[in-house]
Amino acid sequence: MAEVAFPERVQQVLSILLIIGGLAVYVGWGIANGSWNLFEPRFIPIYSIVAVMVLFGGLGLLLLRNKE
Repeated sequence: MAEVAFPERVQQVLSILLIIGGLAVYVGWGIANGSWNLFEPRFIPIYSIVAVMVLFGGLGLLLLRNKE
């Protein structure tokens, strides 16, 4: 089977969108609920989603940089 190369530009755009989206969710949630405390038990689930989005975006950019 032939492998189809995923265009680097598309991966870069998706990674940046993940980072921007994660930060937007963080700011939006903080404004809507008036809390910026990451460790308040009732807000941990939303902030864990933010962390996953930002980490996957950063990992995507890191993998692009180290691609040979």
